[in-house]
Amino acid sequence: MQGKRDAVSGANGVRIGLLTAGSGLPLLLIHGGMSCIEAWEPIWPALSKRWRVTAMDRRGRGTSGDAAAYAIEQEYGDIGAIAGDLAQQHGGPVDVFAHSYGATCALGAAARGAPFRRLALYEPPGPETAPHAWLQSATAMTTSGRTGQAMLSFLTEIIGLSPKQVHELKDAPRTYDVLAIVSATLPREGQALASVDLLKDTQLVRSPVLLLLGQQSPPWAHEITHALSAALPNPNIVILPDQGHEAIHSAPDLIVSALTRFFADDTLLTQT
Repeated sequence: MQGKRDAVSGANGVRIGLLTAGSGLPLLLIHGGMSCIEAWEPIWPALSKRWRVTAMDRRGRGTSGDAAAYAIEQEYGDIGAIAGDLAQQHGGPVDVFAHSYGATCALGAAARGAPFRRLALYEPPGPETAPHAWLQSATAMTTSGRTGQAMLSFLTEIIGLSPKQVHELKDAPRTYDVLAIVSATLPREGQALASVDLLKDTQLVRSPVLLLLGQQSPPWAHEITHALSAALPNPNIVILPDQGHEAIHSAPDLIVSALTRFFADDTLLTQT
């Protein structure tokens, strides 16, 4: 991926690595759980042709640092710091696209006053996403060195991928170590989801929100997305046909098209 590497100081002074490319209005990308900046590669060229795109490595992976203890509120602070820095550079609030666990963090940051102009969320998980029994099992796998088994369990039991889809995902070329990310972050992020209140955060958000939902995504994604839609004053939902939780990789053109329409629709700004 092409771009300029940089960093900001996030919550607790943790270094948060960034990659920026393109020109125009600012767009911040926030990746999901088993990911880092490089996960945006399928849509990076298209987005950077239209926006000044900045992708962050969430704490605990890639070019970012970490803290001894973890709390999801730290991630809210990281995102707020980055958005604040971008808003200062560009003279106004920034657009945001966030996926999965990153979408939960983006929603939390928005509820706490991060300077977002518009917010696109692709299936943010909540407490119902990672049942306690599954989390205990996945944590035991990770701590005993069976990280690959934990990742497989996550992809099939939580994300709902078929064995064929898992095989295709496994064979896809990657420039980063997924297993290292899973080992460092999966148990703690699963535990953190138990305490989030997505509906409460949604009610505090003042910017227009787009909710992306895969037609074939797991039941928890449908349940959460429709609950969030009901809590929004002017809901915007895009159903991604024949897609699941990983459309950024399986249908990048659909994602880019939905984001382009949403971020360019000036009528939305009059509805808040």
